Amino acid sequence: MQGRSVYVRGLGFHPFGRHPGKSIKQLAATAALGALDDAGTDLRTIQAAFCGNAYAGLLTGQESIRGETWLRAIGLSRAAVFNVENACASGGSAVHLAALGVASGAYDEVLVVGAEKMFVGDTAKTLQALASSADIEVMSNIGMQFAAVDAIRVKEVMEAEEVDESALEWITAKNHGNGVHNPMAQYRKPMTVEQVRASRMIADPIRLFMCSAISDGAAAVVLSAKPGRGAVKIRASAVRSSPIRDRDGERPTPALAADAAYAEAGLGPKDLDFAEVHDAVSPAELMYYRELGFCDEGEVAKFVREKRSAIGGSMPVNPSGGLNSRGHPVGATGVAQIVELTKQLRGDAGGCQVEGARIGLAHNAGGWSGDDPAVCVVHILEAEGRK
Repeated sequence: MQGRSVYVRGLGFHPFGRHPGKSIKQLAATAALGALDDAGTDLRTIQAAFCGNAYAGLLTGQESIRGETWLRAIGLSRAAVFNVENACASGGSAVHLAALGVASGAYDEVLVVGAEKMFVGDTAKTLQALASSADIEVMSNIGMQFAAVDAIRVKEVMEAEEVDESALEWITAKNHGNGVHNPMAQYRKPMTVEQVRASRMIADPIRLFMCSAISDGAAAVVLSAKPGRGAVKIRASAVRSSPIRDRDGERPTPALAADAAYAEAGLGPKDLDFAEVHDAVSPAELMYYRELGFCDEGEVAKFVREKRSAIGGSMPVNPSGGLNSRGHPVGATGVAQIVELTKQLRGDAGGCQVEGARIGLAHNAGGWSGDDPAVCVVHILEAEGRK
């Protein structure tokens, strides 16, 4: 991302969870107004808005002008509004495009909002919408949901890394323990490994409590060319789509996006203080430990055994609780990760705080194509001047 420096200046969110009495407009408005207030600005300074959403067309019937309908309701007019749909990476993709707009000089200050309304009184309809984020000509009618795809991938890592089910249970309990302190989180109760183990099997080895929840929610950030109070710098923003393995090699989509982000930032995994990763099922962390470079191949079992990914460990992962505890309103997730990173880098994460956090990574994945996630977005943020 060449050009001017880009800063996250304002944060806002609507708590994730089940909100049957609220529309997606209300969720988005709460997040957007919160971000503007936090930035100390108002709609008159916003030159463009980038709005991430995946399923409003399928679940609420609103197509084409989703962001325009959200933001008109709070008084935004004349500014350019861009709607970004990219499966579960819609939010991260919206942040990426907004950052490019500021870096290029096209805009000085922009608003990014990610929102999703997934509780529509018909769970089967929501699950069908989620399933549409895979190649329907390949995956349709074979009875595989994303939990089943993730289960296959997790089993492969377990076998290759000699990791047993106790590692999966520990990761889940870790993230729920972190989520207790997160005001955005859908689930804010601690969970023991015994409770995780006792939950019913969804797709071996994935159990119910290992799965992120269907959620309503929204998150928003203000991006600016000016640092301002409490601003955090975006060091890198990278997006990669799934490789064609027999032509492009064996590097999976998350690794490709991470490679690009590290190169752009001039940093490596060892320079990170913490990370927020896309744990649509909590054991997916096992894959990301090595795909994002937090440990080498063959080291995953040791990484878990030494609890390096816990708050207080050498490389905390999902100190917010991740998708597993926070919930997963799809279009909001990638923006929520940027909110979480910025809170940490400001030192404002409360009981989730990673001591001395200065550089953090967010990894947002979406859809399924071929052998990999269809798209991955990786951001690296830095608190300038913090030691």
